[in-house]
Amino acid sequence: MIATHDGRNLAYAEVGDPRGPLVIHNHGGPSSRLEARLFAGAATRNRLRLICVDRPGIGQSDPQRTRSYSGWADDLVTIADELGYHEFGVTGWSEGGPWALAAAAYVDPARLRHVSSIAGGSYGAFGDNWAADQLSKADALGGTLALRCTPGFRLMYATLGVVATHFRGTFVKQLSRTVNDYDRQILTQADVETAFRDASAECFAHGSDGLVRDSELLYRSWAFDVATIERPVHMWQGTDDRLVADSINKAVADRMPGAVWHSVEGAGHFVAIGSADDILAVAAEELGA
Repeated sequence: MIATHDGRNLAYAEVGDPRGPLVIHNHGGPSSRLEARLFAGAATRNRLRLICVDRPGIGQSDPQRTRSYSGWADDLVTIADELGYHEFGVTGWSEGGPWALAAAAYVDPARLRHVSSIAGGSYGAFGDNWAADQLSKADALGGTLALRCTPGFRLMYATLGVVATHFRGTFVKQLSRTVNDYDRQILTQADVETAFRDASAECFAHGSDGLVRDSELLYRSWAFDVATIERPVHMWQGTDDRLVADSINKAVADRMPGAVWHSVEGAGHFVAIGSADDILAVAAEELGA
């Protein structure tokens, strides 16, 4: 656990080289700190110390009364300080992508030496649910409920939590039907499926409220402007992502001066795992591993 300045506790999991440069990974949703296990091999091979932190109200981290992108950026700096690092990097996958971009917007580049957003859920980058017409049916519904019907949004995520926690096999099978063959081949690997199930279930350790508040920020117009981010930000995207269309993040990259676009032909949403060695190799180079 890491204590924040306002008295909250943040839980994290760690993989890789304990003496290597620090990378703080922002998990997706529904997911948790246990997502770190999916990157253990790549972190070790690239000599990085990768930690994944439960965001407020998720997994074992305490809730936070007021959630904001700038507040999480402050938490990331606190985490680095508590672990004894001046310089560090951040990555973010899926719902974690926007939190990595927020770090790029708010954290001093002299401290934040690497940023990667991987298939990020950039749904509020240019206004409330701006990419609604490019979303999967489930995400489009989630965006509508988040903005217009909070009780319905909460019910949607509570139901998701029941399935992810108590019917883990069903949860993975449902997901498998919505992704492409690239993703299915990754997801059906025994070690990946187990780690993914555990990370998703842990998200709901104290109910669904943490994920609800996390996701609401995702869909609402962001408090920071990606067009002002001039520092290098690596944007990784599969060209056949059935969950977050590549057109969404390409639009973000096109308007972000510091964007470095990495398109992975034929990859789906699980490009974060399939290209983990490549992604973390770039982080290792920029962090001097």
